Amino acid sequence: MTEAVIGIIGGSGVYDIDGLEDARWQSVRTPWGAPSDQILTGRIDGIAMAFLPRHGRGHVHSPTTVPYRANIDAMKRLGVTDLVAVSACGSFREAMAPGDFVVVDQYIDRTFAREKSFFGTGLVAHVSLAHPTCARLSALCADAAGASGVTVHPKGTYLAMEGPQFSTRAESLMYRNVWGADVIGMTGMPEAKLAREAELCYASLAMVTDYDSWHPGHEAVDVAAVIATLGRNSANARATVAGLPGRLATRPAPCPCGCDRALDHAIMTAPAKRDPALLARLDAVAGRVLTA
Repeated sequence: MTEAVIGIIGGSGVYDIDGLEDARWQSVRTPWGAPSDQILTGRIDGIAMAFLPRHGRGHVHSPTTVPYRANIDAMKRLGVTDLVAVSACGSFREAMAPGDFVVVDQYIDRTFAREKSFFGTGLVAHVSLAHPTCARLSALCADAAGASGVTVHPKGTYLAMEGPQFSTRAESLMYRNVWGADVIGMTGMPEAKLAREAELCYASLAMVTDYDSWHPGHEAVDVAAVIATLGRNSANARATVAGLPGRLATRPAPCPCGCDRALDHAIMTAPAKRDPALLARLDAVAGRVLTA
């Protein structure tokens, strides 16, 4: 067992953490540019935590302009071992009602305007995404959310759209009836892909705010409705985060899901052919395998 360092990436409506001891905002420099904001670090129940508002304080980044690579690199650079993403989502399922939380276990990636990998020309890698989240960490998040009193769905497929506009009704019906997605959001990808490349245990807690636009009994989704539900969800989200340290005080090493060994057989480029500049940028993300 090893000591955990918990990272939280907060989405819409989640911009800080209650109860952090020795809390301070600090800047973290990365080879991929600046993260969305400074990172709030401290401890809860003696467990180190790092919090990053995905859109920045004041919500300055759109889903497309969030610096996903810098965010994940910064968390890895701070020593985070277990990364939990909290975000708002729409629901395609009647049973996944506004106010409920969904622990995402699968994704359909429909984003197209974002950098989706730390690797590329001069240093190629292919990681497995068959199971894109950490089952161990996801189960602990579901337990913590349930303890806060919220209705929790332990599995769900997340459709990641580019945005920033919400879905048309035709799209919403297709995602629900043809593709079988359960929830929809704008930030789940490439965040989950990058966390896997960085060998971080990653879980996604999606807070349902609306029924997207498929539901005949509800008005089309709008920002006012989303914000109203986010306000009600935020207390549950904070309680869930506060409940994680006690459940993550120690963690199995290695991770039983293999998250911390995702790069073991992923690097394809021969050592002599690797781009030195890209190699240097990967010091935090992939240093375990590239400097061995």
